[in-house]
Amino acid sequence: MEFSSKLLENAVNEISQLPGIGKRTALRLALHLLRQPKENTHGLSKALNQMVDDLKLCKSCHNISDTELCDICANPMRKTDVICVVEDIRDVMAIENTASHKGLYHVLGGKISPMDGVGPHDLNISSLVEKVKSGSVKELIFALSPTMEGDTTNFYIYKQIKEFEVETSTIARGISVGDELEYADEITLGRSILNRIPFENSLKL
Repeated sequence: MEFSSKLLENAVNEISQLPGIGKRTALRLALHLLRQPKENTHGLSKALNQMVDDLKLCKSCHNISDTELCDICANPMRKTDVICVVEDIRDVMAIENTASHKGLYHVLGGKISPMDGVGPHDLNISSLVEKVKSGSVKELIFALSPTMEGDTTNFYIYKQIKEFEVETSTIARGISVGDELEYADEITLGRSILNRIPFENSLKL
């Protein structure tokens, strides 16, 4: 692809690094931005810079936040003794859209995957175990995607906390095995949360 402007070429190369965006789509987006009023494009640039520079991770659940404690953890109406364990922030958003979970979350930041070089110590597991050890947690809901990596992660955490007095459950398998949680429709995902089963029972399936 030939460019008459090095500045345009640089912009297209940067945009094309986004997932699902090829060079042709990146060029269309770049040309679209050029046709917009400058303040619109500057507003987009400013928002992206602020997101990168100022976004924080909640010190309690590791969800994205503008402050040290995210809005969910800071909400006095949430059940603090019920924690939904998820892989990443997209899963928090997906479950929140169902309005089925009234407790808190714990974002692991991934799943155990030896093939990808991701082990337990690469995830936010130790802080979750500490919460359970403190005795403040009544129930853990395992809401990881029903894949081999998700099940491995669930089982690893279960082994770490099974000696403590905490109830464990996992979302009902209305979610197809092998599917990613973020792609589930809201009704199916909501029912999976409401119809969760004891984690021990899932080991027998």
